Amino acid sequence: MLLKTFGWSFAVTALGLVAAAFYGGWTAFGIVAILAVLEISLSFDNAVVNAGILKKMNAFWQKIFLTVGVLIAVFGMRLVFPVVIVAISAKMGPVEAVDLALNNKDRYQQLVTDAHPAIAAFGGMFLLMIFLDFIFEDRDIQWLRWIERPLAKLGKVDMLSVCIALVVLLITSFTFATHAHQHGGAHVDKAQTVLIAGIAGLITYMVVGGLSGYFEDKLEQEEEREHEEEEEAARTGKRKPAIVLAGQAAFFMFLYLEVLDASFSFDGVIGAFAITNDIVLMALGLGIGAMYVRSLTVYLVRQGTLDDYVYLEHGAHYAIGALAVILMVTIQHEINEVVTGLVGVVLIAASFLSSVRRNRALAAAGEGSDEKAEVSSGV
Repeated sequence: MLLKTFGWSFAVTALGLVAAAFYGGWTAFGIVAILAVLEISLSFDNAVVNAGILKKMNAFWQKIFLTVGVLIAVFGMRLVFPVVIVAISAKMGPVEAVDLALNNKDRYQQLVTDAHPAIAAFGGMFLLMIFLDFIFEDRDIQWLRWIERPLAKLGKVDMLSVCIALVVLLITSFTFATHAHQHGGAHVDKAQTVLIAGIAGLITYMVVGGLSGYFEDKLEQEEEREHEEEEEAARTGKRKPAIVLAGQAAFFMFLYLEVLDASFSFDGVIGAFAITNDIVLMALGLGIGAMYVRSLTVYLVRQGTLDDYVYLEHGAHYAIGALAVILMVTIQHEINEVVTGLVGVVLIAASFLSSVRRNRALAAAGEGSDEKAEVSSGV
């Protein structure tokens, strides 16, 4: 099971490390290994959230997620995305941007760093909306009840999460503009860019999330109707063909997963520049990490880990909220990637331990009730 799920990740790791050694010797080998670990640590919460969505898909779409999705994640977000950002921010063609990435690495790094406020605003708003919609939803299982109960009541107010996200964006943009004025106005124009990028992130979440939610609801309705029709068809011996809508629902959930992965990858791509500005090593290291995140997602689904450890999804969403805040803060202030990674790991670890304690308490309560039943029955 382990080899089947992580086989491709192991293979890509071996190929990536060998390619790095041939490309730049043992130094490059070490850099790629560090980048892979960085990506895994920063994106573990991504795997948990992805698993919550992926478990609703059938085996075919899970396979698509591991094949086409990996190509988008590794080559799209870890290799093409930084080049596109440079091309847009520096107003140059893609060929020039690639040439710059390969032959003038310091200038390339500077251009990506300059584009960071817009990237952070887009990704931060998208992730913040995911967290807010989760925390404002009234759910049967609650982890931190003293926080989640009152917030679930507030969540009954329509569009509350959108209002809060916009307030956060306005405050961030305003303070960024004020900070720029106080320091000579070098980044005043970027305050407007931050505002536009943040709104774009919000719109992207609402469109993609709304479409996936719509088709998911339609799929559930169709499945209920199909179940009733199949019971009736069983008497006549006729079978109804598979629902076409399942493909649409799965497609939009897949699209949502890809946008989600893109938002998670922003901090990894930017953080990688603290280790190297070589785009080849960056793509190799982050690509290896992205493979493990995807394999881990599928592993969590197939093992039923989210069902066994019910607070894991809560911990992952709290980590998403923390990452969203960190991204918004990094628009003005630098935060070490170690801090970013540790916050997510600590929150998920805490939710895992809480889940273990809950399972033990339920098991003990079950044993206690069995003993009482035996005594009362005279066994």
